[in-house]
Amino acid sequence: MIKLPDAKRPRRETSPAEPTRAALVQAALKLFGRQGFDGTSTREIAAEAGANIGSIAYHFGGKEGLRAAAADFIVETIQGVAGQALGAGEGLGHGQAAASDPEAARAQLFTALERMVGFIVAQPQAGEIVQFVLRELSHPTAALDRIYDGVFEPTHRRLCQIWEQATGEPAESERTRLTVFTLIGQVIYFRIGREAVMRRMGWRDIGAAEAAKVVAVTTDNLRAILAARKGPGMKGSKQ
Repeated sequence: MIKLPDAKRPRRETSPAEPTRAALVQAALKLFGRQGFDGTSTREIAAEAGANIGSIAYHFGGKEGLRAAAADFIVETIQGVAGQALGAGEGLGHGQAAASDPEAARAQLFTALERMVGFIVAQPQAGEIVQFVLRELSHPTAALDRIYDGVFEPTHRRLCQIWEQATGEPAESERTRLTVFTLIGQVIYFRIGREAVMRRMGWRDIGAAEAAKVVAVTTDNLRAILAARKGPGMKGSKQ
């Protein structure tokens, strides 16, 4: 299961104000996602964070600056998760080395899909992140620009590069880009449609056991797509 990549980051001294700043970012992420930016007051954010209302202006310059900080937190978090699975693509941090042959690239795709499910579907924090992002996608602001440039575009581009290595299809072809969107989209549904999935499946929650079942199905889907492509080295592959 996904663990946020804090362990490999250099240790730095934290000021006494750092916990307050982090609490405000977490509170903004939660409340902006649930209620929207306009529907959330700075007083509510401060109360949720257990902080003085004046600390928002002190740390972020105001509510808009806090929204930008929440977007940056999303970028940093997902870059760390993606970097573990996707390797050293631009903007994704320092992960495993890029796959050098079709077999390794296919294995990397399966690893990436499994880790996406582990984070997006099973981690509670992902719910708040997805809610915030959905709000931004519905009503784009500068915060969405930060998330797109820091996460969406580089992560999608890196997956397309791996797809080319796995299948021989050009990374920037329309078909490759759409295929990668479908791989990501099937995972995202289990978060945005979480309540419907639990009701239909008869699950009380989606935890590690349920996520493993989602992994089994989504990897079967990936295996079928790869088999249909008949790219280089595809024959006889059991991955």
